[in-house]
Amino acid sequence: MADSFGPVHQSGDAGATGGADGTESVSRKEPIRVLVVDDHALFRRGLEIVLAQEEDIQVVGEAGDGAEAVDKAADLLPDIVLMDVRMPKRGGIEACTSIKEVAPSAKIIMLTISDEEADLYEAIKAGATGYLLKEISTDEVATAIRAVADGQSQISPSMASKLLTEFKSMIQRTDERRLVPAPRLTDRELEVLKLVATGMNNRDIAKELFISENTVKNHVRNILEKLQLHSRMEAVVYAMREKILEIR
Repeated sequence: MADSFGPVHQSGDAGATGGADGTESVSRKEPIRVLVVDDHALFRRGLEIVLAQEEDIQVVGEAGDGAEAVDKAADLLPDIVLMDVRMPKRGGIEACTSIKEVAPSAKIIMLTISDEEADLYEAIKAGATGYLLKEISTDEVATAIRAVADGQSQISPSMASKLLTEFKSMIQRTDERRLVPAPRLTDRELEVLKLVATGMNNRDIAKELFISENTVKNHVRNILEKLQLHSRMEAVVYAMREKILEIR
């Protein structure tokens, strides 16, 4: 039996929870119950054969698409769902949220050929605890299952690198925004914003300031444009956070 699905992809320390022989550092009373989800029956069968060799891992079911995976997860309540990203009827990422609803204790590992950053981000947002590429070795699959079952996260090194790059970029963008002075609002715009914060609608603000309702609308629109926000509430929260406006 081949010991990998493709070229061996070393994951370094990120997935190591046991020794080189694959044993766990923490003994288990019950095997880790795994649901295998992939639209290729041959691949599912290969995983089952590989994982059957692991005494502490038990494949309790399989599914060919995301919709079936949700039903099986609700019925079997697995510890781990090993799932592909792209499948017919319903994809793995879309199924993540539903699986977490019907089997809250289940942890989801995406096992896929997709190295798209968007898929990685969406999978994490949907509740996946792991994201592994199918190029990893069979030993690494078992190790990842154990690690996730023990509460760790598992991401293939190449994907983790992309994630770190994106985080660095986000931090840089945030720092750059902080270096830019807060947009200056006019005295009238500050008056309008303060009244918005009290819960007044445009009509009431117009009466309070003795201006037309259309003028109030224009002020609110200018405030949102200057602050690059999308709603009145966002404007109030932003103003308080940046100390543009203090509500007493």
